[in-house]
Amino acid sequence: MNPISPLDTLFPTTDQVPEAYRLGEPIEQREYLVDGQLRHWGGPVVTVRSPVYLADTGEDRQVVLGSAPLLDADTALVALDAAVKAYDNGQGAWPTMRVAERIQHVETFLASMRKQREAVVKLLMWEIGKNLKDSEKEFDRTCDYIVDTVNALKDLDRRSSRFELEQGTLGQIRRVPLGVTLCMGPYNYPLNETFTTLIPALIMGNTVVFKPAKFGVLLIRPLLEAFRDSFPAGVINVIYGSGRETVSALMASGKIDVFAFIGTHKAASDLKKLHPRPHRLRAALGLDAKNPGIVLPQVDLDNAVEEAVTGALSFNGQRCTALKILFVHEDVVDAFLEKFNQKVAALKPGMPWEPGVALTPLPEPGKTDYLATLVADAETKGAKVVNAGGGAIRGSFFYPAVLYPVSADMRVYHEEQFGPIVPVVPYRDLDKVIDYVLDSDYGQQLSIFGNDSAEVGRLVDAFANQVGRININAQCQRGPDSYPFNGRKNSAEGTLSVHDALRVFSIRTLVATKFQGANKELISKIIGNRESTFLTTDYIF
Repeated sequence: MNPISPLDTLFPTTDQVPEAYRLGEPIEQREYLVDGQLRHWGGPVVTVRSPVYLADTGEDRQVVLGSAPLLDADTALVALDAAVKAYDNGQGAWPTMRVAERIQHVETFLASMRKQREAVVKLLMWEIGKNLKDSEKEFDRTCDYIVDTVNALKDLDRRSSRFELEQGTLGQIRRVPLGVTLCMGPYNYPLNETFTTLIPALIMGNTVVFKPAKFGVLLIRPLLEAFRDSFPAGVINVIYGSGRETVSALMASGKIDVFAFIGTHKAASDLKKLHPRPHRLRAALGLDAKNPGIVLPQVDLDNAVEEAVTGALSFNGQRCTALKILFVHEDVVDAFLEKFNQKVAALKPGMPWEPGVALTPLPEPGKTDYLATLVADAETKGAKVVNAGGGAIRGSFFYPAVLYPVSADMRVYHEEQFGPIVPVVPYRDLDKVIDYVLDSDYGQQLSIFGNDSAEVGRLVDAFANQVGRININAQCQRGPDSYPFNGRKNSAEGTLSVHDALRVFSIRTLVATKFQGANKELISKIIGNRESTFLTTDYIF
């Protein structure tokens, strides 16, 4: 008699969903935000489906969460015109507003946002399958990021409030906005990753057109009123629909000054090419990654396994910073795989709201089929699934597959799987690993696991000019948010952190004059009479 697989009872019946996390009626969203108004969309809509299935009828039935607007290009351009009008060539109320006042608007939004925590967390679980703990963490971390951004801007403005005297020239240097910003976030962190560009863009005085992620679209709905009520008309505009239809039109208009995008490098390149004046387009891009984990022969194996399992399979491997390929030295690969597979087997599959659940359904349609093709390709070329149950599929759920031995002729060696497949490559010569990183199209991060100082030091020097972050005996990750988050090659453009993002979405402007009596008197009058919002010695507490 075959034992019951955990996948046999994976999807619940409606009655088995805890009451606190049950959904009410489907959310039939028709609202979008343009020029300070929630407008009604009477055109076509897209059905929003959950990765969660219910087993009420004896067979799995995918949950329909509701629908969202499919705006057309003309409507998207109306939203863009509202942002252009609000910016008004830098003369609008928002870009010329005193920093302290813009901060007040952002803090008002944050207070309203906090009231929607329960609604947003629930939709994070149902829309993208993120477990309860991580959904709560994403919401709270986003709020913390906003607070940290406000504090960083206060500090930046304090340092900008003084005048500098160099070689007989008196000057004040301040950061000013760049213009109209298009913000697009990813489905895996539809709140946090999006707001790490959206909030800095707004608080620095830019106006914004924001298009939510394709998956995780409904969870922005509870925040629309907060956006509307917290910012002047046209400062923040929220649109929905096909990117091919709406975003292409926005870029082709030439009216976008800053492009903040998290997605694939191909999509970013295609969109940037549409802009008629690309030399005037600033970009902050978080793109693909194929972060390797490198396990050296002298290593704390328990720590390496612990970090590698979390790094490879946290949120089912759907993170740009996930460890997407592991190079393990031949001397320790057998012991590594034994311990690794034991850890994987201990990960609990289930629904996002279940206590302790670590593996959840995948939100992308067709993703399980794609992952299955990667496994099949590797198997035909000599790799095997070495963990029990690896690669099993039920509906939108894919049980993690540990593939070994993986080689360069396999697709999974090169492609970013963005899902729960763990390719393990054995190596004897460290140059093989170094060449992989040097030849890779990606350069976001990597992890080194080992305690031989000479080998670790050699690898640090080999990779310092290849990736944006080197993690020693730790998984790849974005945080803390005070640290720079960037990448090389096809992995990123620009640097994001609480500190850096304020600079990405602004430019330094200098007002200067000769250090002479009449000029000093003129500047003093401007400041004393508060006749300029730029020239000021106001100190924000």
